[in-house]
Amino acid sequence: SLIKEPVVHGVPVISFVMTGYLPLTMLRHFTSSMTGLLRGNVALLYHVPISHVQIYISRLLLEFLSSSLAFIVVYFTVVSLGLAPPVADPGLVLGGWLMCFWHFGTIALLTGLATECWEPAEKFVQPLQYLQLPISGVFFMVDWMPSDVQRLLLYNPTLHCYEMVRAGFFGEGIATHYDVGYLAACTAVMSLLCIMLVPRVRKLVRIN
Repeated sequence: SLIKEPVVHGVPVISFVMTGYLPLTMLRHFTSSMTGLLRGNVALLYHVPISHVQIYISRLLLEFLSSSLAFIVVYFTVVSLGLAPPVADPGLVLGGWLMCFWHFGTIALLTGLATECWEPAEKFVQPLQYLQLPISGVFFMVDWMPSDVQRLLLYNPTLHCYEMVRAGFFGEGIATHYDVGYLAACTAVMSLLCIMLVPRVRKLVRIN
């Protein structure tokens, strides 16, 4: 807020940063917590009722609740200080945030399962996170780009998460581009891959 104008391209800067950085934080926390998770908690498998899937889901829920609490605290702080306007459509923001949970959680699960199947995969997690940043939608909105570039960017399902959250924040006065059906379809395919990998991981990480 000190180095930029309060509004850029018709978008409040504080709201723009908040709707980019907080979902990004959720994604980073998800992926970092899933990396090598089972190997680090293999002792839990001594308890018969606890399964591999339950370990993953409980960790994702914990990270989601902490990210959601951070979002709420930051939001009410900046709004109460007059640094950002209230959200235009709370329902759409909630829907976008839940889609972030599903999509980012699936990415994190794939990451975690991959690192259990092949330990060197851990070395590629952080570099890949940085490489996808320029096309993720964290630092820009789709409408700011040329039409040809927009079509290419929208093939990235992660971009739709950020656009959906921002659509709820800014309302109809700001053009946003997202397709819930496309995002859900891509995430469903990724979820299916996770389900297919779980049996393999069960064989690799178990109590002997």
